[in-house]
Amino acid sequence: MSVGAKQLSGKTRWTLSVNALLIYVFFYAPIALLVLYSFSNDNLVGRWGGFTLDWYRDFGANDEVQGALSVSVRVAIVSTLVSVILGTMAALALERYRFRGNRFFDALLYLPVIVPDVTMAVMMLLFFTQGLNLLDSLFGIRLSKGIATVTLSHIAFSISFVSIVVRARLSGMNQTLEEAAQDLYATRFQAFRHVTLPLILPGVVGGALLALTLSLDDVVITQFVAGPGSTTLPVYVFGLIRKGVSPLINAVSVVMLAASILLVLLSLVAQRARGGSEF
Repeated sequence: MSVGAKQLSGKTRWTLSVNALLIYVFFYAPIALLVLYSFSNDNLVGRWGGFTLDWYRDFGANDEVQGALSVSVRVAIVSTLVSVILGTMAALALERYRFRGNRFFDALLYLPVIVPDVTMAVMMLLFFTQGLNLLDSLFGIRLSKGIATVTLSHIAFSISFVSIVVRARLSGMNQTLEEAAQDLYATRFQAFRHVTLPLILPGVVGGALLALTLSLDDVVITQFVAGPGSTTLPVYVFGLIRKGVSPLINAVSVVMLAASILLVLLSLVAQRARGGSEF
């Protein structure tokens, strides 16, 4: 009986190993091909023509690419800073306090996570279109879509992700530490500054890196709300795909991929920091 169980366990492990290998190949073979063909010395995207670094040199010398990259970085930094502040405040309010409309606000905060990107993009487009028209008609202020509208849109969907990560950290924290600080005559702000914030800091950093990644990778929402001079790098790459241009798109995609992977890894490390400690 035990021999059969061991044989079955061995077969199961072998089956699971093969299944895991196939999944990894399915997920990472396209990435490997993208990286490989970014070094191809051929004008066609999917044809190998020998090794070259010319496309990466073009990436550094192309003014349009550098302009789109600059917009992406500026939007990502500002939207991340604002969404981290608002998302952390929302997480603290929902996790530590009870108020009228708590459940409604909690459900509302998760909407950007579950709503399809296209739906949210249309909502943001209508909101900015009507809002800009209203400013023009009431106050004579004429504004157009640009970096500001892109940044506000990124803040709108990043707040929810930051809040979720920070709340996960707060839920695993022992609240008696905050109560002990207040018993020792610390104000609420002092208790937050010296006790709560250091303990939830890995979650805050993880949420910030996640928001930064989402902002740098967004295409659909940005494309709807962007205006002249506010094209981000992902939107620029999407435009290159439709034009069917040189393998420069491979090099740009590899750079974006490397940046996204790095940010995700940093986010995971930050979320797991002090994960083994008890609060």
